[in-house]
Amino acid sequence: MNRFGTGTTQTNVVVDDNVARGFIVKVYGWMTLALVITGIVAIATAANPDFVAAIASTPAMIALVVGQLVLVVVLSAAIRKLSAGIATGLFIIYSALTGLTFSMLFLIYTGSSIAQVFFITAGTFGLVSAYGYVTKRDLTSIGNLLFMALIGLIVASIVNIFLNSAVFDWILTFVGIVIFVGLIAYDTQRIKRMSAGLDENGETYQKAAVFGALALYLDFINLFIRLLRIFGRQR
Repeated sequence: MNRFGTGTTQTNVVVDDNVARGFIVKVYGWMTLALVITGIVAIATAANPDFVAAIASTPAMIALVVGQLVLVVVLSAAIRKLSAGIATGLFIIYSALTGLTFSMLFLIYTGSSIAQVFFITAGTFGLVSAYGYVTKRDLTSIGNLLFMALIGLIVASIVNIFLNSAVFDWILTFVGIVIFVGLIAYDTQRIKRMSAGLDENGETYQKAAVFGALALYLDFINLFIRLLRIFGRQR
């Protein structure tokens, strides 16, 4: 799956190492900024229990979830039509909305365990992303399988809402970890290839960087949530 570009997966593109290195640094920079925004918003919101309670209400939660889904769909499907500034702004808004939803984690887990799991996630992400960047193996076929597995995971998670099976929920948690670890490597390689042919001073370059940052950001937070489920200490 190529979520930015011509709509086809490029597996034999010629990538200039210097261009790819500069591009991936820019992508990591935007992803890191988004994570910082998410963390700041989550911590600031968690400091106001009344505000968190308001967010946790069903109407507010539905609005947040729908808002996040709309932003992801717009960024993923229409980013080629958006200006670089608008794409960047939507990405920042998305990271802030995620921070609002993540504020509720501080009501469930201790702050120290959240911090611990964050660093575990960061370390895992760094190692796997480095592998995706340096490996000569084409991860396209694996990425396609992981994407199909992700769809299955989403469907299974929805089904389990009605089944309410704790055992099945734990199985889905571990399956999710495997899927998102694989997607981190795949997305990193795909982003590296995405840099081929891009003008460093062009608007497409900026939009591609934001798009790549969004993909890695989603991989990171989804891995974090699942690791927190395992290693987080509840209050």
